Amino acid sequence: MNSDAASVPFLQVVGVHKRFTGVHALRGVSLSFQRGQIYHLLGENGCGKSTLIKIISGAQPPDEGELIIDGVSHARLSALESLEAGIETVYQDLSLLPNMSVAENVALTSELAGNQGRLARTFDRRALAQTAARALAAVGLPGDAEFQSTLIEELPLATRQLVAIARGIASEAKFVIMDEPTTSLTQKEVDNLIAVLGNLRAQGVTVLFVSHKLDECYAIGGEVIVLRDGQKMAQGPITDYTKAQISELMTGRQLSNERYRESGYGEEVVLNVSGLTRTGQFADVSFALHRGEILGVTGLLDSGRNELARALAGVAPAQHGEIVLDGKRITLRTPSDAKDHRIGYVPEDRLNEGLFLDKPIRDNVITAMISSLRDRFGQIDRDRAQTLAVNTVKELQIATPDVDKPVQSLSGGNQQRVLIGRWLAIDPRVLILHGPTVGVDVGSKDIIYRIMQGLSQRGIGIILISDDLPELLQNCDRILMMKKGRVANEYQAGNLHEADLYHALLSEAA
Repeated sequence: MNSDAASVPFLQVVGVHKRFTGVHALRGVSLSFQRGQIYHLLGENGCGKSTLIKIISGAQPPDEGELIIDGVSHARLSALESLEAGIETVYQDLSLLPNMSVAENVALTSELAGNQGRLARTFDRRALAQTAARALAAVGLPGDAEFQSTLIEELPLATRQLVAIARGIASEAKFVIMDEPTTSLTQKEVDNLIAVLGNLRAQGVTVLFVSHKLDECYAIGGEVIVLRDGQKMAQGPITDYTKAQISELMTGRQLSNERYRESGYGEEVVLNVSGLTRTGQFADVSFALHRGEILGVTGLLDSGRNELARALAGVAPAQHGEIVLDGKRITLRTPSDAKDHRIGYVPEDRLNEGLFLDKPIRDNVITAMISSLRDRFGQIDRDRAQTLAVNTVKELQIATPDVDKPVQSLSGGNQQRVLIGRWLAIDPRVLILHGPTVGVDVGSKDIIYRIMQGLSQRGIGIILISDDLPELLQNCDRILMMKKGRVANEYQAGNLHEADLYHALLSEAA
């Protein structure tokens, strides 16, 4: 490539506007993307990030403005035109086909782009396997025949995320958009992805990296682009900005990095777990949760932390051990058992495990309370349901004009608060929050953290399952670290430094 061609930006977004009913999502946004550079697209949910991604990837047309690719102007792009131009998008919901194999999913984009948007009746299996093996190796996944033939639906969420990234690499894209790519990844996998990004940059690939995790953005380096209310607030080298400055640009207000946790907890034990075991997942787990305490649980993906959360929620019950709630031994075999004992559970994957996306906010809030909202004829008392939903929206600061709106119309942070509100309706004794701020912007994180602290002050015992170390240190009283299915260490969060917790997390000792 000659120097003149190299100096021309691969992509320019010029004066782009996008309007939806009652919402001006993008307001004259102009951006320039050079080859072989990494750009971090930051902003609160609802700021226009998703709309911008969809316009670049051809999923939506702009109302005004243009896209210039390699010097050629486009008033709009179709999805196929975007692929043919070398633009590949790894969406937050992954967009993988669950009933197809890993290899078939990895090769999907290159097949579509090479055949004018059509898939051949049969794949060249040998070429497909070679392509998949190279791409999978680049993201640290096995490339053997057994793994390549595995159906996507059989893989854990974190592995699916890496497969989706491998698909972008396999297509030899020139411009890769990664929408929250580290949402489900452990720290080791994040470190591996950072190395992958470095390789892409060295090959002249432009990367647009969408994330809410500022530490990762600084570790990756490159430029930062900040959107707020559909407008570009800043663009430049990320090292030119502090975290506080970026947060203020995103939210329009100053946010503190101090600990949210101020008050302690009482001596009363609300939940006591002894010798809890589920074969192959966790073993001999014991701990006590006090009234009003926020207890953090962390560990790598294979540590058993996720499985422990599901066992305490009755989703995948333990086989051995004892659970005592308020001094009485209980059995948790189903989610209904947990609900009946006033144990609430906000799952890690809110879209697939928690919410009914096409249903109204009201219906999502009252789900755990339906039986108590029925009248003597067995019908749901609509007035009581409406009142409960409206009060929940107000208490948890859920941004919506109407509880009749579908929950999918909300931003990620507001969706998460709907889930928390569902369980507050049962007046919980224990609330299990599994990754409560995954895919949530800094402003919404602040609100959720303050809600969490308020709930603990009401005497609710909270178990916070997370691999976000600052989140744990800012909010918890104690932190349990799990390794190889067992509780390896216990820490007092107020006296702990992030670096020490990080090194302990990566240590092989259990």
